[in-house]
Amino acid sequence: MELKGRVAVVTGGTRGVGAGIARSFAAAGAEVVVCARRPPEVPVRGVEFMALDVRDRDAVAALFAALPRVDVLVNNAGGGPYRLLADADAARHARVIELNLLAPLTVSLAAYDHLRRAKGSVVMVGSVSGGRPSPGSAAYGAAKAGLENLARSMAVEWAPDVRVNTLVVGMVRTELAHLHYGDERGVGAVSRTVPLGRLAEPADVGAAAVFLASDAAAYISGASLQVHGGGERPLFLDAATAHRET
Repeated sequence: MELKGRVAVVTGGTRGVGAGIARSFAAAGAEVVVCARRPPEVPVRGVEFMALDVRDRDAVAALFAALPRVDVLVNNAGGGPYRLLADADAARHARVIELNLLAPLTVSLAAYDHLRRAKGSVVMVGSVSGGRPSPGSAAYGAAKAGLENLARSMAVEWAPDVRVNTLVVGMVRTELAHLHYGDERGVGAVSRTVPLGRLAEPADVGAAAVFLASDAAAYISGASLQVHGGGERPLFLDAATAHRET
């Protein structure tokens, strides 16, 4: 999965999953540009930072116009706060959808000419929240569901010049994991709900992104690769009494 000589742009690549993806691409030999509103607290060797708000269409267009080449685009920027639907107005929920769905479309369109010339690829960073109910993050889940569908349509429209795939990411242990899962006991408890027994590390997601961008995935487009450690154990298995010892 060698990427030497290729240029990869990773949005939201300054921390968490995005930083893990950037490090993985750099380790695979790619020239990496990360885009975010703020620079990384800990710069990654061999990774160039460019300030960008992916919701600003003019700024996005200007950034890609200034780049001489793009072989890979990773649409990673996203996220959203815990917010019950009835606790906010539609405008606040719309901003979550703008960041997680409309911004990746904006960025992909700005990068399209580069990607077409390079016979490159797009990797969307989706979420398991897009495939199941997401109470407290409904707008985020809806946006990620739309992102996965967008990627499948792009894969058809932009073939054979550009491949487009989605990483469907589960729970990841980042520097902000405590905001979602609590202290080490909380992380441990959540980890035990994952069949593989742990949360993903950013490097796990990075390795999957490198695979989809590499020649090893040359015939993979329009696919959704689940990076979730086996998913979630169905609750009914623990509630059922059929196989319990008496």
